[in-house]
Amino acid sequence: MGALPRSALALAALLGVSSAVLEVHVGAGSVFSVEGQQVVLPAWYTSHSQRKPYVTWLLDKEHADPFQILTYLDGVVKVEETELKPRVGFLYPVLSHNISVFINATRERDSGQYMCTVNVVDEASSMGKNIGVINLTVLVPPATPSCQLHGEPTVGANVTLSCSSRKGKPSPVYQWQRTAPTLQVFFPPAQDWHRGTLKLTNLSLDMSGLYVCTAENQAGSAECHIVLEVHSSEEDAVAPKTPSWARRPAPDTLSKASTLSSIAGRRDRPYGANPPSDTASILTATGSYRGPPVRAGGRPPGLSPPALNGAPQRRLDPTPIPSGSLPTSSLTRTGAVPVMVPAQSRAGSLV
Repeated sequence: MGALPRSALALAALLGVSSAVLEVHVGAGSVFSVEGQQVVLPAWYTSHSQRKPYVTWLLDKEHADPFQILTYLDGVVKVEETELKPRVGFLYPVLSHNISVFINATRERDSGQYMCTVNVVDEASSMGKNIGVINLTVLVPPATPSCQLHGEPTVGANVTLSCSSRKGKPSPVYQWQRTAPTLQVFFPPAQDWHRGTLKLTNLSLDMSGLYVCTAENQAGSAECHIVLEVHSSEEDAVAPKTPSWARRPAPDTLSKASTLSSIAGRRDRPYGANPPSDTASILTATGSYRGPPVRAGGRPPGLSPPALNGAPQRRLDPTPIPSGSLPTSSLTRTGAVPVMVPAQSRAGSLV
């Protein structure tokens, strides 16, 4: 037989007719899944043969050699990879020519390039048409991030709010905003979307509020928050204790109080008044001394040695007052009270 005319080949290409009988097809070159969910890798093959195919699925991971995960041979399905064994299988009976596989409860490490090959004994294929390739990417939602405050939130100071999620694929981006008392959204350079930091400078009291950080990627989002309370000073955050010296009166206050108490005590009786005593020494109205002779040393016998401030102190003097030394008129002028003493007879009886 001669070669087909060029026009026949063009028509066959236009109608989708292939000279290769066996061929594998995939529904998508790239498939995405979210960790924990089920994913389907869609594939099927075309063949005119009634013989059972030999189907093999392999996983090619980065930095590793391809390895078999699932096979179909002579009507028997076998899972070759231990970790995937309870989670992987053919979605439909293989003889239906649908060789799609499912993976339940996907994990991040399930990501990679999956290759499907089909071989039939009595049919041949050319140019690698019996191989299908699907890239699977398992996305991981961000874990609940951790929010932290760095610095002292006092008026005029600078602080940094940080937000970090321990996992997420692809790496999450972070968005800070203040929700209370008013909504406020932040942008670079104050906010770093990739590092999750927010810098607040020159704090004021009205910058207090609830600050929320949202970590987000294509798989989902999670958030945390910080209540920022700006204080006018460090002492506002913790009430200061009253120092011990502030609870005691100052020494000069004690001195003044003692002095006032002393003065008030002396004013309980008239200034200069002393209890009457029949043995006390007598001073005249002019301040001169009238009584027994002055002893050696220059002081009257009725006076004690001068005090520290120079004022004489009174003391009792057993020396009796000479009879008739002062007339009644002189005693009256000095404030003395005359006392009538009953006369005695020679026999000692009162008359």
